[in-house]
Amino acid sequence: MKSPIGIFDSGYGGLTILKEIQKRLPEYDYLYLGDNARTPYGTRSFEVVYEYTLQAVKKLFEEGCHLIILACNTASAKALRTIQQNDLPRINARKRVLGIIRPTIENINALTHTRHVGVLGTPGTISSGSYPLEIQKLFPDIIVTGEACPLWVPLVENGEYDKEGADYFVRQHLDAILQKDSFIDTLILGCTHYPLLINKIKKYLPSRIHIVSQGKHVAASLEDYLARHPEIKSRCSTGSLCRFLTTESENTFANIASIFLQGNIQAERISLK
Repeated sequence: MKSPIGIFDSGYGGLTILKEIQKRLPEYDYLYLGDNARTPYGTRSFEVVYEYTLQAVKKLFEEGCHLIILACNTASAKALRTIQQNDLPRINARKRVLGIIRPTIENINALTHTRHVGVLGTPGTISSGSYPLEIQKLFPDIIVTGEACPLWVPLVENGEYDKEGADYFVRQHLDAILQKDSFIDTLILGCTHYPLLINKIKKYLPSRIHIVSQGKHVAASLEDYLARHPEIKSRCSTGSLCRFLTTESENTFANIASIFLQGNIQAERISLK
């Protein structure tokens, strides 16, 4: 039976990933699940993030999804590997769960000339060390420097991302990461909320620095994955439809989701356990 592609995020940032995936692959159906009642994941322990993410994955499987994208850097960093290696063989070996860290970094080799790369992310993503680990696997000569930006997500979700008050917090962390390593010439936005701050980031970042945003890279990687795995592609439904599930109230989700997506959003409230 064919089914939508599942997109999971702890909150709303994954909508930037969904938006780019829909642009590139508009023919498929999508089911977005936001654990908005328990967000943020960025400050939670590995154990809790894994527990919550597995609950969401199981829910999307119950909804019929054969393929799920963890459109959340924290979930990709703290839960993906365990779910892939330990849980999928037990739950259903024919289903797939993919993350967004690997697709984000696969193209940085062609961008950086100094071989110094920076990563901006939530405290959870930065403390996990997942970006340096994955980059070292692919490009061992690249030096990676991380900077946690704990207030950037609240700025976005409270609609302050384009206000003057955001400038201080954006500039603070850009200055901090360049003070740690002035040779950085490529900067990864390692949180799905950060594309909404792109104008502020460009304002305070030297023009010589490449900015790597995740959505387009994840969408291109998904397209390539489906082309290489026809057995998965054949099970994805193609009606250009999208449903939204949230653990928060439907109205709260719709109001905040409108920051990320244009148009009226209709969501269904569910519980995870």
